[in-house]
This record gives sequence, C-alpha cells and structure tokens, in this order.
Amino acid sequence: MGLLDYYRQFEGLSEEEVNRELREQAAERRRKALTRVEELDLSRTTWPELPHPRIVSAITFVARRGLNRYPQHKGPDLRDVLAERLGVERARVILGNGITELLLAATRALIEPGQRLLTTWPSYPLYPIMARRAHGRAAPVTGGIEAMIEAAREPDVRVVALASPNDPTGELLPRAALERLLAELRGDVAVLLDEALVEFADAQPMAASVALLEQHPRLFVFRTFSKAWGLAGLRVGYAIGAPGADALLAELEPELGVSELSQAGALEALRSCSELVARRTQTVCEQRPLLAAALRERGFEVSDSQANFLWAAHPELEGGELASRLARAGVLVAAGAALGEPRHVRVAIRDGAASQRLLAALDKAL
Repeated sequence: MGLLDYYRQFEGLSEEEVNRELREQAAERRRKALTRVEELDLSRTTWPELPHPRIVSAITFVARRGLNRYPQHKGPDLRDVLAERLGVERARVILGNGITELLLAATRALIEPGQRLLTTWPSYPLYPIMARRAHGRAAPVTGGIEAMIEAAREPDVRVVALASPNDPTGELLPRAALERLLAELRGDVAVLLDEALVEFADAQPMAASVALLEQHPRLFVFRTFSKAWGLAGLRVGYAIGAPGADALLAELEPELGVSELSQAGALEALRSCSELVARRTQTVCEQRPLLAAALRERGFEVSDSQANFLWAAHPELEGGELASRLARAGVLVAAGAALGEPRHVRVAIRDGAASQRLLAALDKAL
C-alpha cells in the first residue's frame, strides 16, 4: 500500500471510525509481532550473546584516545595478564589476529615444499588449507593416537595439527594420549595443538597441555577469545611455546601486531568478565550430557563431546536433510557434509530453553 492509498482508506469515515480503524491495525501488528518466533541458530561454534558493556566501553575509550596511532607493539599489557594466568614467562606468549593467522604462520615456518602435515579427520577444515599454503601436503589420519604415531614415522612428516576439543566431533585429546604422541614423535616433528574450545571442557584441567610444554619444546598451544569469550569480531588469538622457543614464536607474530582496539577488548574481558565466562561454560557443561542423552533416546549416534556442540547422526536421515527439516522449523544446525561427514550434523549447546526447542523441532522433523 502506497502513502496516498493509506490515507485514502480513511476518506468518508468519522474521526471516531478512523481512530477505531487505526487501533485495530495497531493491535493486529502487535499480535503478529508476538507470534513471530526468531530463528534459533545452533549452527555456529561462537557464543551468540552480545559483549559485556565494559568490553565495549574499553574499546570505545581506546578508539577515542588514539585511532591515529599504531597499536602497542607485541601487546605487552595483554601478554602480561595472559602469562600470569598461564604461569609462564611473557616471552613464551605471543598474540595474533585470531588462531588462524598464528597456525598458518607456524605451518609456513615448519614445513618445506612437499613435506606433510598430519591431522585427524574429520577435523577443522583449516588444517589442509594450512598445508597447501605452505606448499606442503595434508594427510588425514583416522584410528586414534596409535594410527597418528604410525603415520608420523614417515620421513616427510613435519607437523601434526590437532584440535582439542576437536571441531566438529567435540572429542578431547586426553593428556596421557598427548604425552604418548609427543614421546613417540621424532625431534623434527612439531605438534600444533589448537585449543580454541578448551574452556568448554571439564574432563581435565585447562592447564594440562601447558604443563607439557616444559618437557616438549616442539609442542605449541593455541587459544582464542573468539569462542567461550564471545569476541570473535576482535580477532584475538595467542600461542604459548616451550622455554627456549622464543625464536620460532617470534616468526609467528604478525608484523604489524594486533589492533589496539582488539587488545583493549580482550584485556577488559580478562579483567572483568571471567566470572561471566565461567557461568557460560558451566551452563554448557550441565546441558551437554542431558542433550546427548535426549538425542540418543531418539536413536542418534552422538560423540562424547567436550565442546559447546554435539556431533550427531541419525540412522535414517542424512545430515543435510535433517538440517533442512530443522531449518523449516526455525532451528539452524550445521550439516556435516561441509565438515567432513555427510551423515552428521553439528548442534551447538546453549541453555535449557534452547535444548527444549531443538528437541521439539527434532521430534517434528523425525
């Protein structure tokens, strides 16, 4: 309806009739708004909530103070806080524009053309890309840690890239298995341990992998503010190396550093939002076994996840078809084909209300 048509509809009506008509139209709009149900997006691994106002205020303050300046080189303040929390020297912590940048830089530094990078599969799709950009080759390995140890005996292997918890399966690499792998690898093979989702794990302490750095100089641990911290837009990741790994760590740092706005947001998150993140991850840890059990009752195969999502497959439905049916019910999940396994879907875990809405949509879809 155009603007003139809108007003013409009231021609010939009394003022009282016009007002009644307007009230009825407003009431109808309210009814429609109340019946509209927003999509529930369970397809992403990032946290959906808006950042805490204190983080936004810290970023705004820095922006007003000096967008005309280059950022602090190497981010000393943020690295100091991270090093203190990790219990390591500041020289062993470097910042990057997300984990991706640091992992790509590490692969380029460690692999020569034609050499191989090993990774479990299905896993994060970045790892094969890392190998190709370093002019190397990616080799997916199935069968657990023993199969990885056997595959790493080949002389052209230089890097093992592992995600723990793994994306998309959610499986955690136990400390004992990681120790076994490190003990069996040749001295010229490095392990890049991607712990982007480690805050959601409750099966072992977060410090488990960092403690191994003291004895294993070819281990590098990568973490991020993108997932549990809910700051993916800031692009802040960091890497932790062993004592004496300073030279290689220096090769991984971005030449122009990390934006001062990003540093300010991450620093404020560490200072004022740790309890918020702890509550967030606790909710996931409480919901995870309940949702996994409910899916298994409905006939799904579900991995033993330690992440903020479940990797699930139904015996009668391909992942793509299930994702399409759920989308029609207003619930979005990630179809497994793009993640390495078309039978599966990856379903993010939120709170109890989100779980109940997902299960209701699944019951209709099945």
